[in-house]
Amino acid sequence: MKNIAIFASGSGTNAENIIRYFSGNKNIATPVVLCNKPDAGVLERASRLGVATEVFTAAQMRTPGFISGILDRYAVDYVVLAGFLLLVPAEVTEEYRGRIVNIHPALLPSYGGKGMYGDRVHEAVIAAGEKRSGITIHHVTENYDEGANIFQAFVDITPGDTPASLAAKIHKLEYEHFPAVIEREIEQL
Repeated sequence: MKNIAIFASGSGTNAENIIRYFSGNKNIATPVVLCNKPDAGVLERASRLGVATEVFTAAQMRTPGFISGILDRYAVDYVVLAGFLLLVPAEVTEEYRGRIVNIHPALLPSYGGKGMYGDRVHEAVIAAGEKRSGITIHHVTENYDEGANIFQAFVDITPGDTPASLAAKIHKLEYEHFPAVIEREIEQL
């Protein structure tokens, strides 16, 4: 059995989708969600689905050994960032090199990096006059959005698209592809 830890900072729709996808899987489980915001919606979603949660501060996250200790307690084999906004400590990215992934709501390497998340990304894509956008699932390193791309999927940007309408298109791609790509990556370990 391979155990996934999901890191999330927001409402948790991707986290819930991943948990549901692996529910009942004989080879892959999602025993824990880690979150840096005590009022994040992901905590309620995880709890409702019977998944343990661990809440911590940004300072705790930067404390050597703190996050690794949580991951060790849950025998985590693979880490998934699903709307997690803090930079993961280098000790974790090193320990899980090749086994830690993120999903980004644009086609990296464009529109990535510190501060590029959510509507900020969609606003920048539309303002630049791009004809398409999409998702990028990539390995995580010690720098924001710089790990090797694993998978991309695309949507067309149509006249009249707004950040909200583009976000809705992107969310559909995330829900459709993220869990399956995670499964494929874990099966290759």
